[in-house]
Amino acid sequence: MVLPITELEYLRLSYRPDLRILFMRWKRLVSSQEHREGYTTSLDFARQHRAGHWLIDLRIRGLASSEDFSWVLTDFRRDMTQALPEAAFRVAYLVTPYNQEVITSRLPPQETTFRAFIEEQTAYQWLGVPVLEQ
Repeated sequence: MVLPITELEYLRLSYRPDLRILFMRWKRLVSSQEHREGYTTSLDFARQHRAGHWLIDLRIRGLASSEDFSWVLTDFRRDMTQALPEAAFRVAYLVTPYNQEVITSRLPPQETTFRAFIEEQTAYQWLGVPVLEQ
């Protein structure tokens, strides 16, 4: 199966139709402008595939500034719901253990759309992907 992919200098996007997940893998540290451009490009890519479930790998890039993260939680969230009004969005951040604590502290207590994980399998489960018994 050939996966749909979009590649930027600092970001790789792919979509797994079998899992119905958009993968957003940051390749390096980015500026605030690249951060926002990356999310905007990702939303255009998601629109093509009607992808409401995202796995965002921040392990190489690290966390955004609190200002850029607030932008994601407000402006970008609004853009997501306008771009794909029929989608039930879930965004799983794959992070290091330290960054999981930081990102969780930045999220509102009742947050249901965004969550941070240190293990990919746990993120898949939260995104609704059936996990095969081994």
